[in-house]
Amino acid sequence: MAMTDKYRLEIGDWVKGKSKDGELIYGYIQTVDSLQGIVRVNVVECDNEQIIGKTIGMPNKRVEKLSISTTSTKEQIVHLIDLALLTRDEQWFMDLSAKLNAVRQRSKKEAIGSIVYPTARNRIEKSDTRG
Repeated sequence: MAMTDKYRLEIGDWVKGKSKDGELIYGYIQTVDSLQGIVRVNVVECDNEQIIGKTIGMPNKRVEKLSISTTSTKEQIVHLIDLALLTRDEQWFMDLSAKLNAVRQRSKKEAIGSIVYPTARNRIEKSDTRG
């Protein structure tokens, strides 16, 4: 029985899983040992703060591949930039920084386009009070 792409784990895939102690783990795969059924995961977020930043081995059955999502809000991109810095992924950082600048430019243009300018009929006209 062949694995589908959803279940095939590869180096660089983002995964979530539970450790043997039941701690929720988020990270990315550094190595895959298909024969032993083990992946080594660099832990980025975890209930146990002591293992954040470390690489741990986990059985394939305990991890689930996260779906790829697109980011469009400034807040999401800023969070991912922090993650790129944490993981020291320079290329990802550069890509995200460019995307953040594009989003900021698009927001700026949309804001300028939505400015409501007063119309001439709203102007107070000078009146001659001399009579």
